[in-house]
Amino acid sequence: MTATTMAEITPETRRRTILAGVVGNVLEWYDFAVYGYFAPILADIFFPSEDPVASLAAAFGAFAAGFLMRPFGGLVFGYIGDKVGRKRALVLSVVLMAIPTCVIGLLPGHATIGAAAAIVMVLMRMLQGLSVGGEYTSSVVFLTEHAPKGRRGYFSSWALFGTVGGILLGSAVSAVMSNLLDAEALHTWGWRLPFVMGIAVGLVGLLVRRGIHDLPAPADEEKPKNPVVEAFTHQWRSMLRVIGFNVVNAVGFYMIFVYMVTWLVEQVKEPRSDALDLNTAAMVVLCLLIPAAAALSDRVGRKPLLLFGAGGLLVLGWPLIWLMHHPDPTMILLGQAGLAVFVACYFGALPAAMAEAFPRRVRVSALSVGYNVCLAVFGGTTPMVSTWLIERSHDDLAIAWYLMLAAAVSLTVVLRMKETANKVLD
Repeated sequence: MTATTMAEITPETRRRTILAGVVGNVLEWYDFAVYGYFAPILADIFFPSEDPVASLAAAFGAFAAGFLMRPFGGLVFGYIGDKVGRKRALVLSVVLMAIPTCVIGLLPGHATIGAAAAIVMVLMRMLQGLSVGGEYTSSVVFLTEHAPKGRRGYFSSWALFGTVGGILLGSAVSAVMSNLLDAEALHTWGWRLPFVMGIAVGLVGLLVRRGIHDLPAPADEEKPKNPVVEAFTHQWRSMLRVIGFNVVNAVGFYMIFVYMVTWLVEQVKEPRSDALDLNTAAMVVLCLLIPAAAALSDRVGRKPLLLFGAGGLLVLGWPLIWLMHHPDPTMILLGQAGLAVFVACYFGALPAAMAEAFPRRVRVSALSVGYNVCLAVFGGTTPMVSTWLIERSHDDLAIAWYLMLAAAVSLTVVLRMKETANKVLD
């Protein structure tokens, strides 16, 4: 059985639905996290240069290349999700992510195969980006449509919980590797293990998703001829709002929880193992708060949580990052955990608010394109832009102004949005 009606959805079915939404996102973002955390090592192995800054920028450039593929992934998987079914899109996306992840773990470096190493690395990142373009948004729509009345915020937030959980898992695995291995072993072979381990998460995701139930497909006459074209034709205003919603999401998340490890090592001079430990602790805070914030958004509305999150980052972004520029790990953790509170409030309300903005017939396509265009432009480039800002300004805190600018953009969009928590989905 692959389809069921809302009346037939039992608590056990809903638990499996949540698990299916979580597990794929764990794999997708586990790999992206591991790449970000090991960027300095990958820069030396695949993008060697006499200038360490240029080498690191090239490594983050490959990171950004994956994000630039996300809009294309949104087009492909959005079409599949709206035209064929949500389940089919979810199964295909997890398979497409697992294979390149394993290839990266086995890929020879520049010293062995020369420039081909960098080329293959970029190609694998692009394939991963194509997969990510469909994974998160398809799971958000799937969970939102399967949610019981009055709990769309809570249910849809588990897709984001999986995303953050994947980053957290990547951070934790990287921290364990950094603590167990010396610098030479980590550089020589240790960095490969987290990537190869990703194939196991992919297999679990595939097994879980093959057994999930999907809602019945609309009748043929109700299906759009081309959901992507219809989305651009009739939903472009809502797609622009989704882009605006996610500017602070893109910049904030990839600055605070991905680039920040490199920033702590390079600018604050924290040992890499300590930086990873601190990052992992802050992400635990984020993971715990997201479902709670989402549940609160079901009671008080999406808009208050979004305003609090974006407003907090705008007002306190610089002071909290300033607090992190400190040799005392306690001060660093307080600063990063403070940022995590505001991000969690924003993240808790965001998935449902995005899904509620579109009609069912083009929901995956419109959401996937709008979300992924923003993440491609602002998310994947954030580590590279942050590195450039510090290099040009000679100010370690220059990244705070970029975060605050992103928060101001999203806050402006949220102020103009209509509340959708009580909206009836078609």
